Amino acid sequence: MVLWPHLKQITVNNFHTTILLPLIATILLISIWIGPGNKVLVWFHALRPVHLFFLTFLPIITLTYHTIRHPRRVYLVNYACFCPDSSWRASMASYIEHTRLVPFFDESTFHFMKRMLQRSGLGDETSVPPSMHYIPPLDELSEYRDEAELIVFMVIDDLIKKTCIDPNKIDILIVNCSLFDPTPSLADIIMRRYKLRHDIRHMQLSGMGCSASLIAVGLARNLLQSAAPGAHALLVSAEILRQYKGNKRSMQLQNVLFRAGGAAILLSTSKANARFELTHIVRKSTSAQDDAYRCVSREEDEEGNLGINLSKDLLDIAGEALKSNIASLGPDVLPFSEKCKFLLSFTLGKVLNGRINIHVPDFRTAFQHFCIHAGGRAVVDGVQHSLGLSDEQAEPSRMTLHRFGNTLSSSVWYELAYVDAKGGIKKGEQVWMIGFGSGYKCISAVWKCIEPTQYADMAWEDCIDHLGPGGNKIPRRVTRVSII
Repeated sequence: MVLWPHLKQITVNNFHTTILLPLIATILLISIWIGPGNKVLVWFHALRPVHLFFLTFLPIITLTYHTIRHPRRVYLVNYACFCPDSSWRASMASYIEHTRLVPFFDESTFHFMKRMLQRSGLGDETSVPPSMHYIPPLDELSEYRDEAELIVFMVIDDLIKKTCIDPNKIDILIVNCSLFDPTPSLADIIMRRYKLRHDIRHMQLSGMGCSASLIAVGLARNLLQSAAPGAHALLVSAEILRQYKGNKRSMQLQNVLFRAGGAAILLSTSKANARFELTHIVRKSTSAQDDAYRCVSREEDEEGNLGINLSKDLLDIAGEALKSNIASLGPDVLPFSEKCKFLLSFTLGKVLNGRINIHVPDFRTAFQHFCIHAGGRAVVDGVQHSLGLSDEQAEPSRMTLHRFGNTLSSSVWYELAYVDAKGGIKKGEQVWMIGFGSGYKCISAVWKCIEPTQYADMAWEDCIDHLGPGGNKIPRRVTRVSII
C-alpha cells in the first residue's frame, strides 16, 4: 500500500510510456501469436467498427481524460531569501532624520511621514539599498542595476548551495520585478551569469505588483506540467526600490513601507529532495472594475514626480478580492463539517429571510500556518480579523513586517522562512500563502509539507532567537479594520 502513491505518480508522469506502449505491444503480440484459424482472431474479425472503437480508443480516451484531470504534481524543492548587509540597515531614528534632511520634502510631508513610520509596524533592522542612504538619494541606472544584481545573485547562489542543483538542469526561468525593467532583462542577466542552457524557457513579469511571486508560481506550475518529467523551474522575485520625491500624501507609503528584499525558489515535478507539494493555487483579479484598477497605480503627481499612488479604498477592494478568492478555494480545502455548517446556515438564512447569520468558514481547520502578504500593519490586521486568526498564526507576517518591512512580492517567502526558522512546520501540515497586488489581484497558494527542515534561512538565522514567543514579540495594534 505504501508503494501505491509512488506507482500512481510514475504512471501519471510517464503516461505514454507506461500505458500506451504496453497496450500497443500487447495488441501486436496477440496478432503474432494467434494463427489464422484461431477463434480469437475470428472473433476480432466479426466485431463491428463501433465495437472496435469501444475496445481500443475508449480506454485510451479515458486514460487521457484522467491524465488531464490529474496532471503532474509540482513540488517546492527549496527557497532562499535575501539577507541585506548591515550597511544597508535603516533604523527608525536614522530614517526619520534622513527624511528630514532630504531637500524635496516640505515640512508637512516630513511630519506626515514621521507619524506613518511610527505607526507602520516596522522595526529598526529594515534595510534600504546604498543609493538611498545618500542625501539626496542617487537616481542612476547603474545604481539600480548594481542593487538588482547583488540581490538576485545572492539568493540564487544560496539556493544552488541549498539544493546542489546544476544550473544546466534548470528548464524554466521566471523573474518578477515591477519597479525596475532593464534591457537586457533581469532574466537575460541571470542567464548570462549562470550560463544557463540556450533552450531554456525564460521570461520576466512586470507590473504585477506584490502578487507577482505567486503569479510566477502559477505560471511555472503550468509550464512544468507540460515539460518533460522531472523538469526544474527557477523563480526569482526581486523589487528594486525607488524613492518618491514629491509631497502627495497618497504616494508617500512607498517611502514609508517599502524595503529591500528578494527571494529565489526552485520548483520541480520530481519529488526527490522536495520540501513542499503545491496542492492548490487560485488567482482572482478585479481589474475590470474601475476603482479596483486604479487603487494601486504607478503614475506622476502634479509636479511630474513618479511614484505609486494608493487609493483610500484599498482595504475595501482588497477585501472583495480576498472574498472572491476564498469562495473558490474554500470548497477544495475546507473539511466536510465546515461545508455542512455553511450550507445549513445559508439555507436557513434564505428560509428565514436573513434573520440568521451565515456561518463564516473557519480556515484554521484546513491550514496550520498562514503567510499573509506583509503589505502593511492595516493589511495584516484586517486579514487576521477577517479570518479569525490568532496572534500566533499572524505572527510570521507581523514579524516579517517588523524585521524586513514590506519587501513587496517576496514577503510571503520571508514569512515561510520565519515559520521554518521557528521549526513550526511538521510533515503533512499545510501552509496558506495569500498575496495581494495591483490590478487588483488576490492570489492563494497552498503548500503541503513533505520534509521539515532543521535549519533557518540566512535571512533569519542571526535574529530568530530573539523574535517571537519568548523574545521581542510585536504587540498587535487594536483595530476594527475588516478586510472582508
